[in-house]
Amino acid sequence: MIGLEYTTAVILAGGLGTRLREVVADRPKVLAEVGGRPFLAYLLDRLANAGIRRVVLCTGYMAELISDTFGNSYRGMSLLYSKEETPLGTGGALRLALPLINSDPVLVMNGDSFCDADLEKFARRHNAVVAHASLVLVLVEDVARYGVVEVDAADRVVSFIEKGSRRGEGMINAGIYLIAKQVIESISSGGAVSLEKDIFPQLIENRLNAFQHNGRFIDIGMPVDYYAASSFLAQHG
Repeated sequence: MIGLEYTTAVILAGGLGTRLREVVADRPKVLAEVGGRPFLAYLLDRLANAGIRRVVLCTGYMAELISDTFGNSYRGMSLLYSKEETPLGTGGALRLALPLINSDPVLVMNGDSFCDADLEKFARRHNAVVAHASLVLVLVEDVARYGVVEVDAADRVVSFIEKGSRRGEGMINAGIYLIAKQVIESISSGGAVSLEKDIFPQLIENRLNAFQHNGRFIDIGMPVDYYAASSFLAQHG
């Protein structure tokens, strides 16, 4: 990979948003309005600012509303759509989108969270090591809701600890990944697969790299955080 301008970015935007449904009932979670704009627009802005030219949106729930809202281009980036007919999980959705991916590695982002990590620096760090995938980790004050990612002195992921097992400060998965295309090709097609639960733990043995970031992060999956997102993104979006 020479630069992010040659990298396909994939945004996982097919979630049902069940926990957010009580406050955002008429649209998919990525279109939840934050500061007068769809949340997805902030993620696309991050990609455009990093030089990305090609974005694949993995859609599912109310998919047509997403494509109708954003069309085929955004700030000079080509937007392509991969629609799952039944929920496939994060890994299954990524596998379904494989025919639209034309780079190796692939930049993958969750569609319901925002982290201000430097994507270009993340890519340089990934290229400097031999790893099947790299994860952005972010420091939070309380890991209980998210679970913990443990790393060693060489920035290798050594374990994932389920949410609720610990409390207090720690590093969590920020939902931004660089993944080798061969990893995506190895995912079984047609069924539900989770990147976080099924794929990443299997990669630890061969090297799953961590990019630790001490910055800002928000996940809009819960109403309390969704309400906080407007002021957060006004400062950091």
